[in-house]
Amino acid sequence: MNKSNPSTKNAKGSVSIETFQGRLRLRLPRQLFDGKQKYLTLGLPDTVVNRRLAEAKAMLLESDIKLERFDLTLAKYGGKQAPIVLPLEVDDSEAIVSSLSLLELWAQYFGDKRSGLKPKTVEKYNQFTRLFEKVGDLPLDDALAIKQKLEQVTTKSRTKDSLMYLSAACTWGIQHSLVTRDPFNGMSSAMPRHRHMVDPQPNAFTEEERDRIIQNFQTDQRKGMSYRSYAPFVEFLFLCGCRPSEAVGLCWKHIDPDFKQVSFEGSLVQVGNQRVRSEGSKNNRTRKLTLSRRLQVLLTAIKPPAATPDSLVFPSVDGDSINYRNFSRRAWKAIVDPIKLDTTPYCCRDTFITIQLLKGVSSAVIAQWCDTSTHMIDKNYADKLKLTQLQPKD
Repeated sequence: MNKSNPSTKNAKGSVSIETFQGRLRLRLPRQLFDGKQKYLTLGLPDTVVNRRLAEAKAMLLESDIKLERFDLTLAKYGGKQAPIVLPLEVDDSEAIVSSLSLLELWAQYFGDKRSGLKPKTVEKYNQFTRLFEKVGDLPLDDALAIKQKLEQVTTKSRTKDSLMYLSAACTWGIQHSLVTRDPFNGMSSAMPRHRHMVDPQPNAFTEEERDRIIQNFQTDQRKGMSYRSYAPFVEFLFLCGCRPSEAVGLCWKHIDPDFKQVSFEGSLVQVGNQRVRSEGSKNNRTRKLTLSRRLQVLLTAIKPPAATPDSLVFPSVDGDSINYRNFSRRAWKAIVDPIKLDTTPYCCRDTFITIQLLKGVSSAVIAQWCDTSTHMIDKNYADKLKLTQLQPKD
């Protein structure tokens, strides 16, 4: 996609955004029309928001060209007119802009939101894009057909999530006068709840299991590549309750010189085959945690003399950042599965929260330490712990 003036020559198959008489239009590749120049007039003023909409539509056109499904009549893309809201006399409960399809609305919604999304969220939206492409470019107002097609190509849980995101896209579309209603409203909530929502079960280790896991990492002597180098990383996860991605991205500048506090300001997340730094926590917050004496000793012992502020606290063996996916599939399973099956490194966070509750720390304090809510602590941890400690009367 090119942002060009009328004199700029298009790359083959590319779509350019232009302004003509104060309105946006898309200049289409000549080779599609036997050398003749064609335009798709959007009818939108040249504003920042409308530029994003134009970029999203241009991306859709280029995708259709590449996949050899381009509609030469342009009817699929709204013809020469911009999407128009239906007249007021039409019943809003039945009305929706018929010129918009599922893929068109999603492309415009994603295009507008993209710049403000975290890398991991962009990856999630890309996954939805690929899923919706499997569904096909169905009319947006045929919500039931879209739901049924989703259930054919993916799981019930994934369908539920997809409908929720499509509803959000329609809400955005209403705000920008692209659609007049949300045909997906209530469809996601009407489906059965996700299994993890029905009865969420924290998968915590006991203190004895925790200490055995740490010790087994520390003393690992397997042939080939030993997993001993991961021992400080695992111990840190167990003793501070942070998310694994936060520990992976932790640098020495985030640790106070006296080792009394750590500041969580972001994370390193896996996006495709790359690790990308994301600022802020999952909830877009930063937080400080006062370190326990055991963590102070640990960090003092592992800090290299030549460490710089931007050096990683827990690097991999080759000095790069830890590949969380590989660590989980190999090191974690090799060391932890003999102790307890069906766990992940995220269970270290469950363990920290559970142990702190058992030791009498309030859920409000733990919520601050772990960047979560008191409600989540009480609902998913405290109540279950109380039940396990109560006995029926004889």
